[in-house]
Amino acid sequence: MRDIARRLNVSHATVSMALRNNPRISKARREEVHRIAKEIGYRPDPILSALVSYRQRKQAKPVVSALAWINRWKDPRKLRGHKEFDSYWQGACAAAEVLGYRIEELVVDEDMKGRRLKDILFARGIQGLLIPPHEADPYWVDLGLELDNFCVVRFGFSISDLRADMIGNDQMRSAELAVARIYQSGYRALGYFSDELFDAKTDGNFRMGALRGLENHGGMARVEPLILTAPMGEGDGDPKLLKQLKDWIDSNRLDSILTSDIALTGSLKQIGIRVPRDLGLALTSVREVEGNHSGLDQNPFQIGQIAVQVLVDKINRSDNGEPEYCRRVLVEGHWVDGDTLPPLSCRLPPRGRSEGRKEEGELTTDGHG
Repeated sequence: MRDIARRLNVSHATVSMALRNNPRISKARREEVHRIAKEIGYRPDPILSALVSYRQRKQAKPVVSALAWINRWKDPRKLRGHKEFDSYWQGACAAAEVLGYRIEELVVDEDMKGRRLKDILFARGIQGLLIPPHEADPYWVDLGLELDNFCVVRFGFSISDLRADMIGNDQMRSAELAVARIYQSGYRALGYFSDELFDAKTDGNFRMGALRGLENHGGMARVEPLILTAPMGEGDGDPKLLKQLKDWIDSNRLDSILTSDIALTGSLKQIGIRVPRDLGLALTSVREVEGNHSGLDQNPFQIGQIAVQVLVDKINRSDNGEPEYCRRVLVEGHWVDGDTLPPLSCRLPPRGRSEGRKEEGELTTDGHG
């Protein structure tokens, strides 16, 4: 490093910071240092680097700096109103405390953009940004924040125009796991049900994972997913959507559904189908509902922890700005047994089934077509 410093007539500390891509050194100077380092064959000592890392881990870490949790929701309270996202926050806070950081939530509205937001982050000594999922894509480009000055990690797939390293659940494998467990419980006619917004924000991963899961089990029917234009919602559902749902269930003679829609049980009740007596039901996230539901736990607390670990590692390496190649760290989910999808052999037969199946569209005595 001193050889490089002499050639450039700068201090060896400047060279050290430039090699670590510290934003305090100009981009032009950093590129110059890296060019000369490559010319003279400079390589860091891996043993020394490991020793420094070991000493840093062994030291007590007082809270010395902050990481920003950026909230651009129209109603900022709704973000952590989602239990999945609140668990991201809890896991992130737990990991940050261990690593000597604290997390500050910054609510960014129309008045806090560009230079003002940048000045706030600099004034608080914030180098790392955590970007949680958002209800609608807010177009991060229009935020006007120069990301070259910060290290950024985002959660999940919901923001389409932000190139940053991403941490999230391995949704495709989680859906495959769900199909496997549903198959093990004796169900053979499974359908995946969701809406277009959820499908877009998860990059189609749950849908594709469900289809792959069906392909992996030869005894299961190949049922095309039903992706509606809008969620069914609470209360009285849209009659057109309810008819689509009922026709899909009847035409495929479904015995089970994997869904992202936490209100689906109520919609099924409106068309005369009871869970679990008439149909087994599993959720892509059991954390979002009360009660003992069957389905997937996406391990959001661990996702929050890993997001902070990755972000702090980026800060330590001065890995600022938009990466040339974005990394995806995917965390396994696990299956949760519940009351909504009991083993098929344990499920009571619906009343009226012994009378035979009615004609399509006609309700049985218990309301199930």
